[in-house]
Amino acid sequence: MKPVIQEEATGCGIASVANILGKTYSEMKERANAMGIFATDPSLWSDTGYVRRLLMEAGVATSKGETPFVSWSSLPCTALLSIKHHQEQGKYVWHWVVFKRVGGDAFVLDSSSYLASNKRTDFDAMEPKWFIEVM
Repeated sequence: MKPVIQEEATGCGIASVANILGKTYSEMKERANAMGIFATDPSLWSDTGYVRRLLMEAGVATSKGETPFVSWSSLPCTALLSIKHHQEQGKYVWHWVVFKRVGGDAFVLDSSSYLASNKRTDFDAMEPKWFIEVM
């Protein structure tokens, strides 16, 4: 599995959905833009609705709410995780990554362009706040 790298500084949600759907960043960006979703929109930095809409449009269901992170072992087989949680201008913002469990192996697909490896297993370094289950 080759992780999708975000092509915009604020495109982690689009890249994460591309990672789940097996699409390229440009394919997912085109779909998102056609739906009125643009990575440069600051309201997306603290919103979960647009990743749900992108997945729903592709026929992929998600949990209705966000589930607090308890442990890596308790995560479902596929989940959108919020990491790097912090506040900017009074709003909570985060970075989207995708957790996958395949054949007993667990890893995170992180779309950040600065990483040496975008398939991560350094679980202690990520500190998720909550997740959205991807069915």
